[in-house]
Amino acid sequence: MKRRRGTFFWLSIGFFLLALVLLIASTERSLRTPVGVGPPIIVTVEPGDSARDVAKALWERGLIRNATAVVVAAYATGDWRCIQAGRHELDPSMSALDILEALCRGSRTAWSWLTIPEGYTVSQIAQQVEEKRLGIAVQFEAAARTPGSFDVSFPAPDRSLEGYLFPDTYRVDSGETERDIVAHMLRRFDEVVWKGLFQESPEYDGRSLRDIIILASLVEWEAQLDEERPKIAGVLLNRLRRGMRLECDATVQYALGDGRKPRLGYDDLAVESEYNTYLHDGLPPGPICSPGEASIRAAMEPAEMTQLYYVATPDGSHLFSNTFAEHQRAIRRARSGR
Repeated sequence: MKRRRGTFFWLSIGFFLLALVLLIASTERSLRTPVGVGPPIIVTVEPGDSARDVAKALWERGLIRNATAVVVAAYATGDWRCIQAGRHELDPSMSALDILEALCRGSRTAWSWLTIPEGYTVSQIAQQVEEKRLGIAVQFEAAARTPGSFDVSFPAPDRSLEGYLFPDTYRVDSGETERDIVAHMLRRFDEVVWKGLFQESPEYDGRSLRDIIILASLVEWEAQLDEERPKIAGVLLNRLRRGMRLECDATVQYALGDGRKPRLGYDDLAVESEYNTYLHDGLPPGPICSPGEASIRAAMEPAEMTQLYYVATPDGSHLFSNTFAEHQRAIRRARSGR
């Protein structure tokens, strides 16, 4: 009887050890064998996430074969102490052990720089995003045409975010969507304009944020020299205060929607659009581009001007006039190059 028990005992131990060896081998294989190939996958590790939380996220994204094995490996190697929070770009061709190492050394997502110059329209920004292979232009424009879907602290426009996508250089992480890029630009507007220049006040000197951004967008398109921005803003405000139409070429260029023309013709000035300030009184219904900080400051603090007209010269500067007769003479001078 004792002999039988001894045989059974040792057989049990043998099976247990065999199972343990097979389990260890299987676990090691699952840790060292990648799941396959494919494009990089973004995994976000939140501050305070445990090794189990991270392993679950990796398994759900199809990056590991066995979540339990990864948890065991994380504790066995001590890697669970050094996993860094953030967005990580991980490749399916990496083994689970490689992934743990990448999470520990802070393998952040791949990123690219996106530079948006002052004076770009939503459409031009969308094209820039697509050219940089950071998104699809149509989807970017669709996001920018839905202001209500973004949570902003400043008074948001009704129809479009034209004018509120602040021109700057942005770092865009791999995996970010078109909406994410729009959100970056809105946060920058909030920081520089709403909190910085406006001090979170809906008005400045009796004028609304909306009206100042519209005016600044006209200044952005009309001015080429920084020192002339406040002067152009002053002339445009003078015309508004006198009830004169702005007759601003930049609004017609925007209404045409096909890029800037070297010179507008009479047919262009007659284009039917609510943005055509040759036909309609007051400011256009919205900004015509994204103004930079210099133009916004000029719209907020325009120069004290008596003039009501200006015309561009070949070198980019402007001639300013008080009367229409003076303006006509200035046009002839500008066109003759004198």
